[in-house]
Amino acid sequence: MNAFTGRAMRPAADVTALIARIAVGVVFIAHGWQKVGMGLSGTAGMMEGMGVPAPQAAALFAIAVELGGGALLIAGLLQPVAGVLLALQMAGAILFVHASAGLTGEGGYEFPLVLGAAALALGFSGGRFALDRLLPWGRERSPEAVPAAS
Repeated sequence: MNAFTGRAMRPAADVTALIARIAVGVVFIAHGWQKVGMGLSGTAGMMEGMGVPAPQAAALFAIAVELGGGALLIAGLLQPVAGVLLALQMAGAILFVHASAGLTGEGGYEFPLVLGAAALALGFSGGRFALDRLLPWGRERSPEAVPAAS
């Protein structure tokens, strides 16, 4: 890709990143909302039945990360933090719930694997249409403002 095509593709890349952030964020929020519907004790009981350690804490973490992280991902706010937390949540789901079922099939880990990887990738490359861009850490600096490497 040369300088021209890179500039020409950037708006399309930003739009597709926004669409992906929305899609992945909505899925996380939907799963978090399912857990809210079960209640904290119901979610903890489910996790305990699956052998998840510290099920009460795991349930609280799952609900908070899936709802909050999904919303942050959609908004494009604190994207790297949201991406890492969502990926960690999915790593826990794979490790404690899905790994024994293998990659594909009933209870397989392909879905949490893709969700976690997508959240992590979008957390670090979520495009310019994000609230992070309005905050000091998300603004692009002009080449003159970047200190020269010594």
